[in-house]
Amino acid sequence: MATRFASVDEVVQRLRGVDYLADATIAGVVFLADRLEKPVLVEGPAGVGKTELAKALSRSTGSRLIRLQCYEGLDEAKALYEWNYKKQLLRIQSDREHETAWADVESDIFSEPFLLTRPLLEAIRAEEPIVLLIDEVDRVEIETEALLLEVLSDFQVSIPELGTIVGTQRPLVVLTSNNTRELSEALKRRCLYLHIDYPDLEREKDIVRVRVPEIDDELAEQVARVVRSIRELELKKAPSISETIDWARTLLYLGTSEISPEIIGETLHVLLKYQSDILKARKELVPAGDTP
Repeated sequence: MATRFASVDEVVQRLRGVDYLADATIAGVVFLADRLEKPVLVEGPAGVGKTELAKALSRSTGSRLIRLQCYEGLDEAKALYEWNYKKQLLRIQSDREHETAWADVESDIFSEPFLLTRPLLEAIRAEEPIVLLIDEVDRVEIETEALLLEVLSDFQVSIPELGTIVGTQRPLVVLTSNNTRELSEALKRRCLYLHIDYPDLEREKDIVRVRVPEIDDELAEQVARVVRSIRELELKKAPSISETIDWARTLLYLGTSEISPEIIGETLHVLLKYQSDILKARKELVPAGDTP
């Protein structure tokens, strides 16, 4: 069995090499997922780096990223495979003109040239190293979750017209969930569990320094402190890590060396995406005389 990481420390270092700061818990789960060949189910609030973890693993291991974006109504045809019906119909019409026997037509149209490969089948058939990202798995129906469970358990798929296709290697699989619904116990049993929350002050400061290298240490700490105080408010949507990074870059573009109430009031729209949240944060963080 080929492994991607020799140790937990190597996970930390290689992820840091692609600007993803993983703590010991994240690195430990990734290391075990690699050794045990088990999927990782990553839960946590939106914007904490769940999807970015899969992308960073892809970059740090030189693996191709295959992403299945989940949504309500996702079915087998969009997740696994489907037949190219338009192309099949054209071939049937052509064969009729040449009076081809139906048995020959059928064997022809249900062959590889007419197969449309979707993300799960693409990952199963891949020969190169793969990171498979099943993003926002909590958005699919129970029936589709059962399909995912079957594929992840055996890493093979049966296509009636072609037979069973068995994966030649196990990709590193990352499933993400925003906890919009409870996932089945069966799915959870087959995964290693990882919860990612908003980072603490020091880690968010470090993330800002890594992703915005031009920023100085003092301003990075001010950014992390202000964002942390905003997240403590009752908001419709708290600032994500990516929005923290955008705000840090915004402050640099504005030539800001120190965060003032006025600057906070002028740039809250970078951190918050609902007017009600902006008004609430402005009321709590910006003195009345400094409101723009």
